[in-house]
Amino acid sequence: MKRYLLPLAIFLVLVGFFAVGLGLNPREVPSPLIGKPAPAFALPLLNAPDKKLSTQELKGKVWVMNVWASWCVPCQQEHPLITELAKTGGVPVYGLNYKDKPTDASAWLVKFGDPFAATLTDREGLVGIDYGVYGVPETFVIDRQGVIRLKHIGPMTPEAMRDKVLPMLAKLRSGDA
Repeated sequence: MKRYLLPLAIFLVLVGFFAVGLGLNPREVPSPLIGKPAPAFALPLLNAPDKKLSTQELKGKVWVMNVWASWCVPCQQEHPLITELAKTGGVPVYGLNYKDKPTDASAWLVKFGDPFAATLTDREGLVGIDYGVYGVPETFVIDRQGVIRLKHIGPMTPEAMRDKVLPMLAKLRSGDA
């Protein structure tokens, strides 16, 4: 009898793990960076490669970083939402052009519009690695102290903008977070 109970118990535990796993949202990948300082960078600007922008210069203000690339189809799909956020979100939105050719990135911004306060180039993807980027697009919200408060993986949706990004920005701008 005992030799049947152990396999049955192991089976039931595995069924429990599978049941919990099936209920999880695969888009919700927890980031270990939430609540931690944003990794430092000093990157060249896409349209002025001789100039750099660093995280140090962004301290003291709430800002958004959108990781994108000209070769990324979902980036094109989310672009109208990022453009709207840049116009009405009340915070600067910076683009992090990820593993892309500067000429392709510049042409893409001309074609679809440039909503960014500045576009930084990360040709080797090293800053993307520091930020834990799984793929493009990804969007980060960073507070006045330079701490990552939100990470959205994948293309921005109207629901994510309404339910996650805009409330977080409102909280950070009011000083409640």
